[in-house]
Amino acid sequence: MKKIDLLKIANDPKSFDGKNITVGGWVRSVRDMKTFGFVDLNDGTTFKGLQVVLNADKLANYADVTRLNTGSSVICHGVLKLTPSAKQPYELDATEVEILSQTDTTYPIQKKRTSLEVLREQAYLRPRTNLFNAVFRVRSEASFALHKFFNDKGFVYVHAPILTSSDCEGAGELFRVSTQDIYSGKKLKPEDELLGGKVFLSPSCQLEGEAFALAFGNIYTFGPSFRAENSNTVKHMNEFWHIEPEMAFYELFDDMDIMEEMVKFVINRLFEKCKDELEMFDSFVEPGLIAKLRNVAESEFARITYDTAIEELSKNNKNFEFKVKWGCDIQTEHEKYLTEVIYKRPVFVYNYPKDIKAFYMRLNDDNKTVKATDLLVPGIGELCGASEREERYDVLIDRIHELGLREEDYWWFLNLRKFGSVKHSGFGMGFDRFMMYVTGMKNIRDVIPFPRTPKNCKY
Repeated sequence: MKKIDLLKIANDPKSFDGKNITVGGWVRSVRDMKTFGFVDLNDGTTFKGLQVVLNADKLANYADVTRLNTGSSVICHGVLKLTPSAKQPYELDATEVEILSQTDTTYPIQKKRTSLEVLREQAYLRPRTNLFNAVFRVRSEASFALHKFFNDKGFVYVHAPILTSSDCEGAGELFRVSTQDIYSGKKLKPEDELLGGKVFLSPSCQLEGEAFALAFGNIYTFGPSFRAENSNTVKHMNEFWHIEPEMAFYELFDDMDIMEEMVKFVINRLFEKCKDELEMFDSFVEPGLIAKLRNVAESEFARITYDTAIEELSKNNKNFEFKVKWGCDIQTEHEKYLTEVIYKRPVFVYNYPKDIKAFYMRLNDDNKTVKATDLLVPGIGELCGASEREERYDVLIDRIHELGLREEDYWWFLNLRKFGSVKHSGFGMGFDRFMMYVTGMKNIRDVIPFPRTPKNCKY
């Protein structure tokens, strides 16, 4: 059996017109008109399926085929016919249908609309729905676009470790990894652990990324990160995907340039590769999504200091749940006001107070602020966090002590400042948040295959 992928047919239907072909996939729906019927078939290679026409006079198992439930798997043999005057541009006139596996009435995803909450409980099946088929196809294309963007610019892709002994963010929200036998009742000392000390799941690859940037110039990492915060918001997960570039000789505004260029590149790539999916999101998930994304792709991102942001937000303070003042962190409601009301486009806010940012961000001459920036976008708020990194050994070690961190935990990171240090910058983008933005999905659990959130790790 030589099965033809539906994507291959979709890309060049004329080359298959009038030919006998074999396709295979899963049934999305069946219609029985007594003497003839239709199967909506999808094999996962393309968003749009194939209409298979069933003729009772031609198929010995017509009755069995028309009784198939959603999710059943079949192989169909037949002749492809172009139908330019019909709703679909082509269809398969079936001469034989082999039933491989038939679902029963317990199959949890039916033709009628199933709620997103129910589908989260059926995460292993939800990719078969039109919505999640589109979400995860866009996720694949966006991932490839990010790799292409950085590869085309000569960045080196680094596989950073998932196990770490340091807390990059200094927030203490880490998953501990242990070889302890939890059933024995005995407790291992850190030095008796398999890896010889306290080990955690990495919350960020930034520190390791800096080491490679100071060897290769420009690098990026792209993989899972882990945060052990007990948060059940629509924007947080305990396991998420993270893209983290680090660039030697880049200052803060260079960092902003590469972020803006990256976001626009990926969005334009999705316009090119995922037209059908974006149109579906625009129709059924977030009306106006395409116009929003075009605005981002075509706009020059605004750049304002933290001082300016606080000044603008203070004018509307009476309408905020969280009142703003200098020194406060900017909340989601503030981010949305800046991007959707004042500037009506993405905004870089930079030069944040040092007390609300991480130890590794370069201290400004005022000794109050750091060279850090957040990229805020309409709809979800913060998309990227970035900074120029503190390359001065004495300043960095003072910041480590100031924040109560242990110098010995960062010994090799400090050594980078002694062994050929240069100005360098980097940023991190939560890929799942970016996926929320480009699909219009409102819950981060709906843009990752198997979400890991508090009390939820069933697969």
